[in-house]
Amino acid sequence: MSKHWYRRAALFLVGFVVVAMLVSPTRAGRLLGAAAKLAGVQTAQAAPPRAASPAAVPVTTATVSRTDIPIRLSALGSVTAFNTVTVRPRVDGQLVQVSFREGQFVKQGGQLAQIDPRPFQVQLEQAEGQLARDQAQLANARVDLTRYQTLWKEDSIAQQNVSAQESAVKQLEAALEVDKSAIDNARLNLTYSKITAPISGRVGLRLVDVGNVVTAAATAGIVVITQVEPIAVVFTLPEDALRTVLPRIRDGASLPVDAFDRAGATRLASGTVLTVDNEIDQTTGTVRLKAVFDNRDQVLFPSQFVNVQLLADTQHNQVVVPTSAVQQGPQGSFVYLVRDGKALVRPVKVGITDGDRAAILNGVDSADVVVTDGIDRLRNGAAVEVRR
Repeated sequence: MSKHWYRRAALFLVGFVVVAMLVSPTRAGRLLGAAAKLAGVQTAQAAPPRAASPAAVPVTTATVSRTDIPIRLSALGSVTAFNTVTVRPRVDGQLVQVSFREGQFVKQGGQLAQIDPRPFQVQLEQAEGQLARDQAQLANARVDLTRYQTLWKEDSIAQQNVSAQESAVKQLEAALEVDKSAIDNARLNLTYSKITAPISGRVGLRLVDVGNVVTAAATAGIVVITQVEPIAVVFTLPEDALRTVLPRIRDGASLPVDAFDRAGATRLASGTVLTVDNEIDQTTGTVRLKAVFDNRDQVLFPSQFVNVQLLADTQHNQVVVPTSAVQQGPQGSFVYLVRDGKALVRPVKVGITDGDRAAILNGVDSADVVVTDGIDRLRNGAAVEVRR
């Protein structure tokens, strides 16, 4: 029945009671009790429903596991060439040929340029002519010395003549040595007229054009060659990191190093630590390290800035949870454990962190279930509903 029906019935009984009181007070009392009972039924039916229990909070969970977790040290580094050479001429002359293309990769000993060789060829021929003349004079002087020695034995000439002739022979022999040195020098200058690459690497932009007169005293040079295979990356670490890095290096361990782009999202190359600097920078409290990369694909470029990640060590059999499960509160770090359909706050001590994983030193153990998403609506003891 509707509520309006009860209201009309109650009003009818009240009116009937008033009439009955005028006729019989006893019957009127019984009628009043019935009206009250009817009104109570209406009140009970009109009472609001009781509040429902709070709904379970939907969450995403993860199971705590034991695994190895690496200790990675991050730093900002700069790509540095092992060798950079400015190619300068070693003799003076006119540049008549350039044999390289800008940006070309050249091999050690390959020809880069040519200086006009004709002046050096003339010097070589002059030195060879001087040698031939002195050789002829030496031969004649030796014949005279033999004749003088024979005459001196016959007591036909003085000893002084023989001694003078011996000195002349020795002078001509020394002149021959000078002539040979002059020939070697002329040949060396002729060789220097052909400019070759002192190292293997990539050449830069040409600094001198064909037709210019170049000199050995010039500081600009002809071109710059940079060695890019292998290549080095110099980076800095806080001095406290030496406690982890130095023992591994002293033990002969090869520490892996990864070079990432400026955004830190793309790995460019992988290498190993080559050495550690011999002092700490007191102004910054850091120490420099050098890593070597083979750079066969030439993705690393000299003076390029890169993000470096050094694998210093690995901790084995660690209790690991997703970093999204670790929360910070007034009392420190904590996680939400899921037990019997409820979320329970559990304080934890966090160790090292590697990406989206965090090592937990105490507070949870393997096979525990922790909440990773939906934490903002949770309270200690709140009912949860695990979502897939």
